[in-house]
Amino acid sequence: MNSTLMLGSGVVTLALIFYSIAVITEQKKHLVAPIVLIFITLGLFSDILSTLLMIIGSNYKFVSFHGILGYSALAGMLIDTILIWKMKLRKQPIVSSKLHIYTRIAYIWWVVAYISGSVIGMMHLY
Repeated sequence: MNSTLMLGSGVVTLALIFYSIAVITEQKKHLVAPIVLIFITLGLFSDILSTLLMIIGSNYKFVSFHGILGYSALAGMLIDTILIWKMKLRKQPIVSSKLHIYTRIAYIWWVVAYISGSVIGMMHLY
């Protein structure tokens, strides 16, 4: 595995940690708390950076099964981050039930993409 892909793998793992802190906090508290805003934003930036690094470091086509899964998961988390920030800017601290469910679905989809990428990465090591 080249150094760009290794760096991308590390950064995407940071995204997993950041997203997990944000989503678990939101799911427990149903609030747009500062910790949710900070960590979902850090997760999004880490996710974007890791995606770019993996595109640069990969020998594969832009469009693949994992690519489509990953891009759609990134889009889902981008939408979630925007919606959570909109609630904050509108001074609505309590997360609506629809956004609460959307956050959970987007996060699970993102974790599936993360796991698929990990499996693909491990298959190429052997």
